[in-house]
Amino acid sequence: MPESLLTILKLCALALLYLFFLRVLRAVWAEVSSTRGVAVAARPAPAPDPARASRRGPGRRQRGSSQLTVVEPPELEGRSFELADELTVGRAAGCQVTLEDNYVSQLHARIFRRDGMLFVEDLGSTNGTYLNTRKVSSPVALNRGDRLKIGSTVLELA
Repeated sequence: MPESLLTILKLCALALLYLFFLRVLRAVWAEVSSTRGVAVAARPAPAPDPARASRRGPGRRQRGSSQLTVVEPPELEGRSFELADELTVGRAAGCQVTLEDNYVSQLHARIFRRDGMLFVEDLGSTNGTYLNTRKVSSPVALNRGDRLKIGSTVLELA
């Protein structure tokens, strides 16, 4: 082989090595920066006050009053989380919704509000995020009654 071809191959291998290291650093940075600003995990939402609901009128909900309610597994059934403008779901302590499930990634999914609508996106999880049995590969709009499967946990948007 000519020496110039070997030199080019060495440079290509070196470039690939640098790209690999940059990718690892980016993943570490994303993990560190997502947990740095979060001090408290989400608390289960309080039970609704019937007196307050009647003052708002039937069928009228406030903008931030959407909730995710666990429907499976049975030991977590009924646990609910108030949805903010953005929250993360995963096993990491910095996630707003922490799920103790071996099939859930550290940073599994993100639920966020855009133009008054809720969206869910998978954050590169190992086992995927499913919305009504369809795998989420890009941000997808959420509607009331939709079921979100993260690991072996199923959450319903109420």
